[in-house]
Amino acid sequence: MSKRKEKILLILSDLVSINFAWSIYYYLRVESGWIIYTNPPDFLMPMVVVYLYWLLLFSFLGMYQHWFVRSRFDEFSFSLKVISFGCFILFFAIFLDDSSKNAAIVSRFLIVFYWAILLFFISLGRVFIRRFQMQLLQRGIGLRNTLIIGTGKRAVELNNMVKKYPRLGYKIIGYVGLESDEVKENELGKLNNLVNIIKENEIIELMIALEPKDRELLLQIMNYCADFDINIKILPDMYEIVGGMAKTNQIFGVPFIEVNPQLMSFSSRIIKKIIDISFSIIILILLSPLIIITAIIIKVTSKGPILYSQLRVGKNYKIFKMYKFRSMVLEAEKEKPVWAESEDVRVTPFGRFIRITRIDEIPQFINVLKNEMSIVGPRPERPFFVNRLKKEIPYYSKRLSIKPGITGWAQVKLLYDTSVEDVKDKLQYDFYYIENMSLALDFKIMINTFFVVFLMKGQ
Repeated sequence: MSKRKEKILLILSDLVSINFAWSIYYYLRVESGWIIYTNPPDFLMPMVVVYLYWLLLFSFLGMYQHWFVRSRFDEFSFSLKVISFGCFILFFAIFLDDSSKNAAIVSRFLIVFYWAILLFFISLGRVFIRRFQMQLLQRGIGLRNTLIIGTGKRAVELNNMVKKYPRLGYKIIGYVGLESDEVKENELGKLNNLVNIIKENEIIELMIALEPKDRELLLQIMNYCADFDINIKILPDMYEIVGGMAKTNQIFGVPFIEVNPQLMSFSSRIIKKIIDISFSIIILILLSPLIIITAIIIKVTSKGPILYSQLRVGKNYKIFKMYKFRSMVLEAEKEKPVWAESEDVRVTPFGRFIRITRIDEIPQFINVLKNEMSIVGPRPERPFFVNRLKKEIPYYSKRLSIKPGITGWAQVKLLYDTSVEDVKDKLQYDFYYIENMSLALDFKIMINTFFVVFLMKGQ
């Protein structure tokens, strides 16, 4: 079953469960006669509002994420937390409503019955949907095309385990062998042809089961997969597990290191987007006097346009025009793109000031409003350098899996790039951000950026 169909089924199930729970709650609160109302509350309109409330809450907190190979207990536990949190908010809403109408206190405690009813029916709906999904998987419907890297003993054992449990949802297409290995049965090709094998077989899952002697090939494999939206699972060595060197998940007792999971939950991505848009609008409005003054000074002090637009590579290699206040002389890169230097003679006197104070970056909030950039993320690079860096730095393409940002973890820790070595240093910070993306980390970076600007640590 596709993620889209699964989500539709969950939403329809919740539609029935939420409205049925509301009907029971309304009957106990209004129709049962336990509470006397001079003006009884309406039934239909509050039911619509309550449903939309739960729909938004469930969406933001991840209740409609793809629960692939998760246990029912884990899903029930997560549902319990979300519904308890939602009912806690409703309790105070009902408290305020009762206070305004002088209703009996007993009405507030009916929320406990509502909590139990809602939890029961929401969980019951998910039990039926998961059972239906499992039956489809048992029949071979909705399986994920999966590739195993390696042809040794560990790879064969992994293949046998996966075939033993079809409800895991993996469909093993075949093996990919190493150049030094003999050709084995069900081998689709060698590692140097991995990219074509992934494309031809529409691979969604990649399981890496290398022998200990071949572990140095892991980075090479990751580099091959950098441009694909696939889930990667690595079968670790026992030393890594026991030594605590790797954080692992288990599938029927088999430990896996997961690479390229969903970077942020759906709710966090929505909130991040809302913050990007609202913050950009506020900044552009509040700083409009500074923007006007800066534009006038640039025009008066040097020849050329006020804004400088440059082609940059965004998420998934999408090319866009990034805007900055012009800080260099006209046609500074007439011959070919070059990195800025610490004492770059191409920078105008006023340009040096707006660089130090980061004022030159303000027009990029327009790029944020155009959905080309985010406030926080890896800095976008020019196509010329992206093509070069992809060849020199393994797994560089991973930076292009998310939207670039005006500021980032690397920007608050290091200065501007002046060479490939600087980019390599910053890449470690970019990878850290990508692997640990969260609203809390974004907030931390924004606070650090404020101090960088305030202390004039720009270049």
